Amino acid sequence: MSTAPVQVQETEAPKKEWSKPTDGFFAAPEKRTLVLSLLLVVFTLAVYNQATHFQFVNFDDDRYVTENPHLKAGLSWGTIKWAIFSTDEANWHPLTWMSHALDYQWFHLNPAGHHFTSIIFHALSGCILFLLLFRSTRRLGLSFFVAAVFALHPSNVESVVWVSERKNVLSTFFFLLTLGAYGWCAVKADWKRYLAVAGLFICALASKPMVVTLPFVLLLLDYWPLQRFRGWTEPCGHSQASPTKLIVEKIPLFALSAASCLITMRAQRAAGAVGALPFPLGVRLKNALYAYVLYMKETVWPAKLAPLYPHPGNSLALWKAVVAALVLLVVSVLVVRFRARGYLMVGWLWFLGTLVPVIGLVQVGNQAMADRYTYIPFIGLFVAIAWGVAELAETAKLSTMIKVASCACVVLTLASVTYRQAGYWRDSLRLWKHALEVTNNNFVAEDEFGGALTQLGRFDEAYPHFVRAAQLQPADPVSHSNMGAYLHQHGHAAEAIPQYEIAARLTTDTRVLATTYANLGSAFADVGDYAKAHAAFDQSIRLNPIRFNTWVGMGLLAEREGKVEEAIRHFVRSVQLQPSDQGYFELGRTLAQSGRNQEAIAAYQLALQISPNLIEAQQAIESLRQQPTALNSR
Repeated sequence: MSTAPVQVQETEAPKKEWSKPTDGFFAAPEKRTLVLSLLLVVFTLAVYNQATHFQFVNFDDDRYVTENPHLKAGLSWGTIKWAIFSTDEANWHPLTWMSHALDYQWFHLNPAGHHFTSIIFHALSGCILFLLLFRSTRRLGLSFFVAAVFALHPSNVESVVWVSERKNVLSTFFFLLTLGAYGWCAVKADWKRYLAVAGLFICALASKPMVVTLPFVLLLLDYWPLQRFRGWTEPCGHSQASPTKLIVEKIPLFALSAASCLITMRAQRAAGAVGALPFPLGVRLKNALYAYVLYMKETVWPAKLAPLYPHPGNSLALWKAVVAALVLLVVSVLVVRFRARGYLMVGWLWFLGTLVPVIGLVQVGNQAMADRYTYIPFIGLFVAIAWGVAELAETAKLSTMIKVASCACVVLTLASVTYRQAGYWRDSLRLWKHALEVTNNNFVAEDEFGGALTQLGRFDEAYPHFVRAAQLQPADPVSHSNMGAYLHQHGHAAEAIPQYEIAARLTTDTRVLATTYANLGSAFADVGDYAKAHAAFDQSIRLNPIRFNTWVGMGLLAEREGKVEEAIRHFVRSVQLQPSDQGYFELGRTLAQSGRNQEAIAAYQLALQISPNLIEAQQAIESLRQQPTALNSR
């Protein structure tokens, strides 16, 4: 059965632009694009610059930056080697690790620099998107509008101001560069240009594997705006080929995607991230359908945004999934019906397709959906909506002033909401307080809000949130671990042990397990069961040998057993992994016990450099310095 040619060129011919000066500085296209690109950067920085005053948050920032010993050397050869072979945090993303290492080298643990780097990548991606759209469609105003919406949409706040999501802004930066290189290759195909496409794609995959759908996106771009499908679209300056040939030319890129998928699945299974909440396929399918519609709503009404939306599990009503499926079906039918308008087909399929890796059919984590997942997919909807509304405006013959004013209102409204949304990420307490206000039954937010209170020393306020989290999700290991820590800290080690043991049974996450076993070891030591304490510490070290707190616990255990030299070795190992006031203080104390006073004083001084108000260290130094005087006076 033959397919009738789709006359895209007829509807996509250059139209009267919203603003096209014929003389003066803006007469040259390159000058207009330069000025608009600079404006885009200025707008983005104006909205997001507040993030340079934000703190790190207690949501993976410790794992990625603040407590990651691999970053301490900066971007060294050792760090690069580790990054290339590491699957830490259930992903293979070496460029992301290198980016964090470089930030650590430049800014250490000053969060301002880490935030600013992410903001710059986001602003650059906005500029690249603008230039790509303008170069391929020649619609200056529409291209700028879509790029501005991308740069200032509230759903992108999470990706930009959350330091741990550097992988998202970095992978999108290379994703968009790959699209640009592909457009360059489409004008005149040769192996050098194709290598540029493949190389940039590898960089995108090495930043975050979610971009595995890029080869499919290139096929969409072949349809519109590049119009490379011979017999389906009219030529527009790019090399055309049969659909089969266009698919075949992307086989190497599909192979790269397949390799990335295999590596990612192995990394996630090894870390225990896949199936953390083992929902049946039917439950996952219902949530996926419903999430698609919620994402569509968020595109035009980005309200009540949160860092985590709890998975509904079996509680999601079947009728909601059915209605969602009907909505997706109706929109798809309409898109096919109006397929001559290529931007509708491409924008819709871009949105549907790029969300597939994270829509939840393969459950990773305990979220139903996430704002960070929309960073690339929403671009498709932005294009479809902008081009569609523009065509309606042209048909209605609206004046340029009305169109420009309408777009300005949209952008300014988004910018104001984004500015407010970004403010919730100022610190952990504010972030999770807001999450609890805008979501229901969010056990993760309860855990993290309690954790933020704990960091501030407000332990009694934190404990009810841990209890609430355990009530909402009895299979949550973090809440049980936190309850155990509270009981342990308040002198109830015997009561803490069962909570730690429950947490250990409930999780497969190696980091959580390592922490739980370390705490369990300390609790067993406190009740005098040294054999079980050693076993728990050994298990923690096996799971995570670079967890510095575990080595502190082992040092304290060795000291209790009278093994002072062994305790010193454990404390030294702890501060090598992560310099901490506790590590240096305990090291100083054991050194003093073995008569090595000068070394003890040096350790106490290092503890004071980290915590200048550590009175115990100050008193210990004064006591050690007085000892020789006391001996001489006898």
